[in-house]
Amino acid sequence: MEITRTVETTAPVEKVYAYLSDFTTTNEWDPGNVETRRISGTGEVGTEYHNTSKFMGRETELVYTTKKLDPTRRIVLEGRNKTVRATDTMTLSSTAAGGTRVVYNARFDFQGLAGKLAPVLSPVLSPAFKKLGDEAVVGMKQALDAL
Repeated sequence: MEITRTVETTAPVEKVYAYLSDFTTTNEWDPGNVETRRISGTGEVGTEYHNTSKFMGRETELVYTTKKLDPTRRIVLEGRNKTVRATDTMTLSSTAAGGTRVVYNARFDFQGLAGKLAPVLSPVLSPAFKKLGDEAVVGMKQALDAL
């Protein structure tokens, strides 16, 4: 499963990068998020976050690790638990008006039994993932516009 959304804001790319590279900000903009807290690191590559999210009425926990940081351009985090690997990639670029365009891609690779059932469950999961992406983009835009 994969979701890609684009958000444009008037906030400058440096501020957007600083905000989004701290994954605890999902507490402010991701409506599926229950809580994200940093468990190690100071924000650099290798920093880990404990994330609890609610999806389709169920809570799930993942440990996210910052995998790549390309200042003002790209942020890559990977979340894992025993049933899923989630890769969140945020690609940033400056707009002509001095704001920022964020392309947010969230990819979910199911593992084990969940991986075997994913093709069968896809018709049920796809609309829920679409809704999650649509809601997250609204929350992200509001948070970034407030920077």
